[in-house]
Amino acid sequence: MNKIEKAVAEKLLQIKAIKLSPQNPFTWASGIKSPIYCDNRITLSYPEIRTIIKESFGELAKEFDTFDHISGVATAGIAHGALLADYLNLPFSYIRASAKSHGRQNQIEGHIAEGSKILVIEDLISTGGSSIQAVDVLRDAGYDVVGVAAIFTYNFEQAKENFANADMPFKTLSNYDVMLEEAVNSDYITSEEKSILEKWSSDPKEWYNNNF
Repeated sequence: MNKIEKAVAEKLLQIKAIKLSPQNPFTWASGIKSPIYCDNRITLSYPEIRTIIKESFGELAKEFDTFDHISGVATAGIAHGALLADYLNLPFSYIRASAKSHGRQNQIEGHIAEGSKILVIEDLISTGGSSIQAVDVLRDAGYDVVGVAAIFTYNFEQAKENFANADMPFKTLSNYDVMLEEAVNSDYITSEEKSILEKWSSDPKEWYNNNF
């Protein structure tokens, strides 16, 4: 656990951007029953935490190959991508989930210079599907994507496999395992609840059926 991973996990728990409820699980849009709900948009309402994330992204960005453009994944990656682009004094664009049905029918919003090397910013990685879709849009348009950076990942094996299959490096500011350690250390959850949460991470689709 490095300092950035710990600090970001601590702040996400502090402002309830991450909520843990192992006894009364949340229902995701996909239908999966989950003991965790993560909404990193909340970080934008806290200038101090917003700045920590922006500067931490600046440090994380150094771990990727050289790039000269930032693209955010709509919608939650747009604000953090724009903040990072401003911090690094780089051009910014964002990628829609689908092309607009009117006007210029863009899926890529903003100007990207020919030959640009792009770092994609996402807020949250679960399976990696939306991030990889954005990467594919950029690649199909002829751009070189050096990687994807996100605030948080659930550490699903499926995400690791999906990014590997897409031949796309990804890194995050914090992750599920670090967050659980921080949640126990701060008395947010008990050790017993941590065990429940660890079981969910290993098999999120069947966890509810096997435990309730």
